Amino acid sequence: MEKIHSYNKNYLLLITFVSAMGGLLFGYDWVVIGGAKPFYEVFFGIENSPSLQGFVMGSAILGCLLGVTVTGMLADKYGRKPLMLLASVLFISSAVGTGACNSLNWFIFYRLWGGIGIGIASNLSPVYIAEVSPAKVRGRFVSINQLTIVLGILAAQIANMFIAETVTPGTDILSTWNGQMGWRWMFWA
Repeated sequence: MEKIHSYNKNYLLLITFVSAMGGLLFGYDWVVIGGAKPFYEVFFGIENSPSLQGFVMGSAILGCLLGVTVTGMLADKYGRKPLMLLASVLFISSAVGTGACNSLNWFIFYRLWGGIGIGIASNLSPVYIAEVSPAKVRGRFVSINQLTIVLGILAAQIANMFIAETVTPGTDILSTWNGQMGWRWMFWA
């Protein structure tokens, strides 16, 4: 006879939603750069350098590779929760730094830095949720992480839409609010 354990559904939901914030931040950070791209490229003077544009766009993914690569080993050594807290610190410092910098090198550094947070969160959030969920509801709770990734993507698109001001064709983007500050607020949001 199988022994059925009871669990506190509200507490499990709370743990799941807090853990799934990693998914939300992953989705947001992954997509927000698309709305900022036309503005920061002009700001940093890379609008005519496709290879540099691609490297800047892909720098977060390089950081993500690093984060995912080391996460399993570090989680086994230090536990899931400390690394999830580290990922949140990486997300916050990356968002602040990316929006605040005036140098392309620092911009790339902060995108890499945030990518490490993405790698950690994308690896650990579903694992942690699966570990704390009872087997009979594990799939339902882990799927919340997937939902928050999509909500993060949606939030980035909405933030970009509300932050960016209309730029009249032919206007020098660098002289607009978007070209100086708008793209920064997209990362800070």
